[in-house]
Amino acid sequence: MTKKPIAWVVDSTAFISDTLAAHPDVHVVPLTIHFGHEQYADGIELTSDQLYDRIRNADEFPKTSQPAAGEFAKLYEKISENYEAILAIHVSAKLSGTLSSSKSGAEIAEVKMECVDSLSLSTGITKLVERGLALQESGMELENIANDLRNQVKNFRNYILIGNLNQLYKGGRMSSVQFYLGSLLQVKPIIQITAEGELKALDKVRSQKKALAYLVDKAVDAFTNDGVRSIDLMQGNIPDQAEELKNLIQAKVPGLEVRIGEISSVLAVHAGEGTLAILWYVAE
Repeated sequence: MTKKPIAWVVDSTAFISDTLAAHPDVHVVPLTIHFGHEQYADGIELTSDQLYDRIRNADEFPKTSQPAAGEFAKLYEKISENYEAILAIHVSAKLSGTLSSSKSGAEIAEVKMECVDSLSLSTGITKLVERGLALQESGMELENIANDLRNQVKNFRNYILIGNLNQLYKGGRMSSVQFYLGSLLQVKPIIQITAEGELKALDKVRSQKKALAYLVDKAVDAFTNDGVRSIDLMQGNIPDQAEELKNLIQAKVPGLEVRIGEISSVLAVHAGEGTLAILWYVAE
């Protein structure tokens, strides 16, 4: 049997669009969500509704963990039976050890692999896979595709409105004083994944209305000044608010395509219910 040229591997922090989910060459490795001694494979053993319900009612805040190198090795050994090589694209190495585990797994399995640090997550990974598949279709070789994607990551832009201060507090990502003042003042924190792949506090707004206006302005600026014609709008269990934001954006820039999706369960653990994010790549 002739082997296919490239298997594409992503982790479950990526937004798995319907197209990617149906693609026979795309493989998803789940991170793990832990509630005490219980653990669940992200996107497989716990629905979004179940996750949010567990978080709201849990005494102990959930944690997440990366796949072990052995899990990657097992997958890569199986993949190598049908593919010549693997191209893995993972969540920023500054946010998770997943990429390191993936590389170690490839070494254990002794497979040919190119690994790309997306320096992002969610649709930041999705768009790289979509671009890579198109480059493969055009006839580009593995190493050149990987280098193109590594060059593309610098063009990623994002603005993330954190939805639940209580979740950030329970997860140890803000102090009790910050939580008290934020709740008292109804602060809406906006964060960003930097060009180095790190999370950075970017701004604070005082109401949901102002927060939505902030995101609308950023989308309009991307369309007007950077020539962006398509963005992704990710939401954490608030589809109605996501539709509202989409309508607000397209009222200002009708020519901008806005694709709505849901953040993965493992991201929901950290960002919280009620999170909204806009993400895109600036065209070169």
